[in-house]
Amino acid sequence: MKIGIIGNGKMGKLISTLAEKRGHKIVFRSNSSNPIDNFELREIDIAIDFSTPKSAYKNISHAINNGIPTISGTTGWLDKIQDIQNLCNKKNGSFLHSSNFSIGMNLFFELNKKLSTLMKSYNYDITIHEKHHKNKIDIPSGTAIKLSNDINNISNNEVNIKSTRMNDIIGEHSIMYESLNDTIEIKHIAKNRKDFAVGAIIAAEWLINKKGVFGMTDVLKGL
Repeated sequence: MKIGIIGNGKMGKLISTLAEKRGHKIVFRSNSSNPIDNFELREIDIAIDFSTPKSAYKNISHAINNGIPTISGTTGWLDKIQDIQNLCNKKNGSFLHSSNFSIGMNLFFELNKKLSTLMKSYNYDITIHEKHHKNKIDIPSGTAIKLSNDINNISNNEVNIKSTRMNDIIGEHSIMYESLNDTIEIKHIAKNRKDFAVGAIIAAEWLINKKGVFGMTDVLKGL
């Protein structure tokens, strides 16, 4: 694949390195000082967006309007994701967003839904605690929001989300069900960013030659 990277931060750089090791070509790397509309999009097969909440909507819209399949892992802008999905369908394009591309975290999403189904008839207080590095912009994390939404969709229970920003934590998410008598907890800890980057590249490989709006669940089912 010929890839355009949107957002050349830690994730963008890591995706570039790992994609090249998988035999793909990085055509360009855009950032705030050299935005995506400075590049010729006809030279790429797919765009991978890990930019910022402020710029993601504009970047993704530009790619889809130019007929470029687009992968996005940026969070903090999802109040506009329906507009992007509508644009993608209107343009007969290809778009895939995930709040977390880690294969392990996507398995954790399924575990969360299973536990929520089991617990919906019982009286427990539910708390999600997410921890990330001090430079992460969006609070709470997109992953925590998805976990909370999945619980609400199944059990309609109120979920309290706690956020911690400190040091160089890659990402930790725990879900705790607590009563007067006991506590049930599940947790996912990311040890490095490689799994996120590899998941995004796998999703990009999967999206080529497909039309529509997708999520990481579709990728895992298709592997």
